[in-house]
Amino acid sequence: MSKLLLTNARLVNEGETRDADVLIDGERIRQIAASISVPDGARVIDLAGKYLLPGMIDDQVHFREPGLTHKGDLATESAAAVAGGITSFMDMPNVNPLTTTRAAMRDKYAIAEKRCSANYGFHFGATNSNIEEIKALQVGEAAGIKAFMGASTGDMLVDDPAALELLFEHAPIIVLTHCEDSPTIWDNEAKARAKYGDDVPLSEHPSIRSAEACLASSSYAVDLASRHDALLHVLHLTTAIEMGLFSTAHRSKKRITAEVCVHHLWFDESRYEELGTAIKCNPAIKRREDREALIAALNDQRIDVIATDHAPHLASEKAASYFKSPAGLPLVQHALLTLFDLAMSGQLNVELIVERACHAPADIFGIEDRGYVREDWYADLVIVDPDRPYRVEPTNLLAKCQWSPFEGHEFSSTIDTTIVNGKIVYGDGKLSGDIVGQKLVCGRAR
Repeated sequence: MSKLLLTNARLVNEGETRDADVLIDGERIRQIAASISVPDGARVIDLAGKYLLPGMIDDQVHFREPGLTHKGDLATESAAAVAGGITSFMDMPNVNPLTTTRAAMRDKYAIAEKRCSANYGFHFGATNSNIEEIKALQVGEAAGIKAFMGASTGDMLVDDPAALELLFEHAPIIVLTHCEDSPTIWDNEAKARAKYGDDVPLSEHPSIRSAEACLASSSYAVDLASRHDALLHVLHLTTAIEMGLFSTAHRSKKRITAEVCVHHLWFDESRYEELGTAIKCNPAIKRREDREALIAALNDQRIDVIATDHAPHLASEKAASYFKSPAGLPLVQHALLTLFDLAMSGQLNVELIVERACHAPADIFGIEDRGYVREDWYADLVIVDPDRPYRVEPTNLLAKCQWSPFEGHEFSSTIDTTIVNGKIVYGDGKLSGDIVGQKLVCGRAR
């Protein structure tokens, strides 16, 4: 088993930043100390004061496999993820076929074997009619159960109140919700069509997928979880008004937790004129005041997790008119850099980034031996150089769709090196080609 010694690191972990050396032996971290003697045969990397963090765990991605691989696949998108410092991801069930049966879940895990640069977990999809499959789920078979409580298509839209009651009553593991009220959205769409016809400007998107639509659905989810004492994780929150639904307690004291995505922390509605459909996503990017409220909620613990909702579409698809352009952005390669820019501007701090993007997902999903820099835990690590800028160009994009809403932006920091299960999978701006991702062991039960 190979040994790797990381020296002179600024280790950010468990609420503090300190100088440290870290010794990796095989897949695991063997020692963390102020100074470690070089073992025989070890490779040494001198970080020279660069940040060393646990790898980001992204609890919400759409890597498009199976069935939608013209947009992205597990190999391409996990490669983009490790280039962005994401060492583990959890993929959503709205693929083809839908991951709404235990057999489909087993098939998806089989597809992922020896294909992923990062560690992988998959969410199971709830429908209006698959409650027996949900009841049969065993802890560890899925990372969570995803319910689209509005704003989806086909059988993935769970809009039957009786089905939702059964889901929250019987879910054996955590339920994740996309919360937008479809009737409210449909009414807003009709009003927009009446005013603009089919040529609706992108600036109407946050009015169509409004704060009221979000609150109606998220408050319903919180009520369901409270009444049934279920574990609930509300995804990609976007509004100030929803923040009152969530507690400022530490996540260990909560059964209802919340997530925000990096694009909702970075963009606001003022960018629609410039970027158009490139930042069309669901739920919509909204007002500056909403963005500021999300950042405040991260700082006071109302929001527990930062994720991406990475959702690639072809540039040709995104170039369509408002109603025809699909919602979603490719984000995994630049998520951590976005957070470091927010830290550089004083809106967040680096310890909080690690707390919400690394530690919290591991805790909330009960991920075994990942998400922290601890002795005998897996060596999933990222080195960030805060003094070397990184400019996003078409030539350095790794997502299969080959575009980014950040094109032309220069981030203040660079992802220097990413280590997954003790192997360097990205460094010096290049992928190593090592495919070392493992299935995440998610053990949090109701």
